Amino acid sequence: MSQNARIPRTIRLFNLYLTITNAYLYEDNPINAVRLGISSDETAGWTALFTKWEPLYLKYSDKKNSRTTSIKDQLLAIIKECVELDKTRHFLDRIASSMNVTIKDMETFNIKKGVLQKSSPTVATAPILTQVIAALRPIGGCTFTVKCRPVSGQRPAIIRGANCVQYHYLVGKTPPGSAKDKTLEKDLSSKASFTLSLELGNTGQYLYIYFRWYNTKHPDLSGPWSALQTILIL
Repeated sequence: MSQNARIPRTIRLFNLYLTITNAYLYEDNPINAVRLGISSDETAGWTALFTKWEPLYLKYSDKKNSRTTSIKDQLLAIIKECVELDKTRHFLDRIASSMNVTIKDMETFNIKKGVLQKSSPTVATAPILTQVIAALRPIGGCTFTVKCRPVSGQRPAIIRGANCVQYHYLVGKTPPGSAKDKTLEKDLSSKASFTLSLELGNTGQYLYIYFRWYNTKHPDLSGPWSALQTILIL
């Protein structure tokens, strides 16, 4: 993410940003959008962008079967639309100037400037020491459900200090040497429970995959890689 841009301009980073911020607007009671003075129309507008984005990004993620120039152009158009929405409605500036704004709000929306942040800076300094406990279940169509939890928890959840799960994976019949193998595909999920869809036609191959807790703002503090998991693709 550019240090000068609040809203990422690349497809992969914007996907993470929009997914996290859209969910964040509806969290807590009262919801964060209400606490920050964001109108229901503006909240709905942000969600409408996510609703348009999500199915297109799923197609974009399938490099072999559904990623096209048209899909890419539509995703870039949504990024531009989000940037324009912020410029015309001053969406992020108003969050930054809210009487109720917190450091967590500023970090979630990638707002790097503002009185609150200047007077009360917080910087993560402690590395994450625990591994991801990931449960994968094949559901057919070269697709898996994935649930990630901390060692000490029983339910899927992103642990404190991380803002997503990072995973590296490979499809084939020869396992990688490590999580840093250059042949591995790389991706992130802002949710502890998500669906991993592989390219169709990989039935009978094996999925080799590693996980770790990841912090996109402080990647150097991210957690250790899990052990390699190997599972047959159905």
